[in-house]
Amino acid sequence: MDVIVAGDRAGLVKARRTLSIGPGGATLALVPTMGALHEGHRSLIRLARERADHVAVSVFVNPLQFGPGEDFSRYPRTFDGDLETCADEGVSVVFAPSAEDMYAPGRQVGVSAGPMGAVVEGEFRPGHLDGVLTVVLKLFNLIRPDVAVFGRKDAQQLAVIRRMVADLDVPVTVVGAPTVREADGLALSSRNRYLSPHDRHAALALSRALLAGAGRRTPAEIRRAARDVLEAEPGLSVDYLVLVDPATFTEVGDDHRGEAVLAVAGRVGSTRLIDNVTVGL
Repeated sequence: MDVIVAGDRAGLVKARRTLSIGPGGATLALVPTMGALHEGHRSLIRLARERADHVAVSVFVNPLQFGPGEDFSRYPRTFDGDLETCADEGVSVVFAPSAEDMYAPGRQVGVSAGPMGAVVEGEFRPGHLDGVLTVVLKLFNLIRPDVAVFGRKDAQQLAVIRRMVADLDVPVTVVGAPTVREADGLALSSRNRYLSPHDRHAALALSRALLAGAGRRTPAEIRRAARDVLEAEPGLSVDYLVLVDPATFTEVGDDHRGEAVLAVAGRVGSTRLIDNVTVGL
């Protein structure tokens, strides 16, 4: 079956009817994206296909999650290639709305990420996670998936989405998928295409730092080992390096036991990248 392209809400209704999705019918998994699909997205789609009868991929560069001076206008938009990727991976529906279709004129109501939205990424990108939650909830309401798949590379995003689903009783099962990396260790990102060869070399310090930290035993040792790698790379400007609770994204203390997330964000040239690993304490 060819991919059904739904450019608006009416198209989604028609697609669900065509595919017999709904109570007593076929199940649907959603992979929300901003397009510029790469191997990481393919891995999400493949996982989604294991969880439901049909897969929907949304392609929407969400203006609410970009702050002033960020890369909204130059964010890569490769819709024709994205459609080819979706066809290759057996996607049933691509939802590609306009901003005007997603957001009503004079929009006033959104979703707040609460205290978790003000720390780590939220400290450096105020309002970013509110914008993420607002668009994700709208996608859930419009597409009505049974399952939604998100990458663990955006660990804080995954955590706040899980919190929203639990707190607001959203009837969606949220699945986290492993981070996919390139051969040199760099986490796959649509923004990697911004990097020059020199910038890419500097960006590799992010994954090297995480690897160094993950090899240590205590919180203090983990932070120190990762920080040493980052400080040795002059081409990288670090926004943060944190070791946090995976459910709340608050910093863990020396007495923490169980899993923690070692997360880093930094700028190489004009490009900002994030990465993380889960460590056991």
